[in-house]
Parts: sequence; C-alpha cells; structure tokens
Amino acid sequence: MTRVDYDTLAQTIAALTTGEDDVVSLMATVACEVHHSDDRFDWTGFYRVVAPELLKIGPYQGGHGCLVIPFSRGVCGAAARTGAVQLVPDVDAFPGHIACASSTRSELVLPVFAADGTVLGVFDIDSDQPDAFDHHDAARLEAILADVFSAIGPMKSV
Repeated sequence: MTRVDYDTLAQTIAALTTGEDDVVSLMATVACEVHHSDDRFDWTGFYRVVAPELLKIGPYQGGHGCLVIPFSRGVCGAAARTGAVQLVPDVDAFPGHIACASSTRSELVLPVFAADGTVLGVFDIDSDQPDAFDHHDAARLEAILADVFSAIGPMKSV
C-alpha cells in the first residue's frame, strides 16, 4: 500500500503549477497528482462554486461523481458553507451524506480559497476504506492547496 510522501507531492505540484493562473488547469493538475500519490485515495477532485450556494463537479480522478451539490447538502456542501475542513471517518454517520459512489467509506473535504478569501470550491478525497484520513493529511493538503490557489482571484462564470 502506497502512503503519500507529502514533501515530494508538494514539490511536484509546485513545479507543475508555478506561473499558471487558470483555475481549471490548476485543479486538474492537483487532482491528478494527489489521486496517484496514495492508494487510499479512491476518488479525488474538485467541486467549483458556480453560483451562490451551489457547487458543480470540476476536474477529478476516479469514477463518476455527483454533478451538482448545494451548499446545504453533504460533506462537500458543509466544507463550502462553513469554510472548514471536513474530516469524516465514516460517511454513513455523517448527517445528510450524499452517496455519489456506494463504495465510499470515509472522506476528507477541504475548502479552496482565492486570494481575497472567497471560497473557489472544495477539494474532495474519498476512500473505500473506513477512517482513511487523519489531521496530518488535512494539514498537509491544506498547505498544498494554499500554495497553489492563494494567488488566484475569485472564479468567474464563463
């Protein structure tokens, strides 16, 4: 079983994303690199804020995901609504969990912030293993996301 080497992951992502300012390109790169860094990561991707209180699926790796998630529902909605990391060891115990994939047992969702502090979206990692994530994972991924997205302005509708 592969466990992520966060120092190498951070260096790789920085090397691939430095100078890029397209949010979707950044999200695609981060999702790919994180997904392939650890066997615990069964589904890895972004949900982007596209309207008030509304997330839509963005770049991801893994099986299908939910296409639309309101801020009022699920783990991703909670992260977007509160601006706080959601570390869920058992998705079945999370009130209002949205089962986009029946194989998901645990989840880590991190809000993604623009330079001005607005929420661009959330970074969602699902695992088919129970209690797959810990506070170390959350802190290291939070730092990587801040490094990548902190210079980006708010998302603009296309």
